[in-house]
Amino acid sequence: MKCYEAVWEIFNQCPNNQMRDVFIEEIELDDIEAFLKTKFRDKDVSWEKSIQPDGTIVYDILASGIRERYSFTEI
Repeated sequence: MKCYEAVWEIFNQCPNNQMRDVFIEEIELDDIEAFLKTKFRDKDVSWEKSIQPDGTIVYDILASGIRERYSFTEI
């Protein structure tokens, strides 16, 4: 099991408002995608995965029309 710093961002849909909700937690996971499937199980969800040069795993998520992002950095 790996330990990650997980950053969950929920982007604001209001025009001219650049603020977003940001939640940060330390989490231990064996399978990130299984975690995301459980987290968003009641939503119509799609995502794109990318890996940053520093190893951070980023999921850009569209969940029931709301743009979100989950970033996982191994600690």
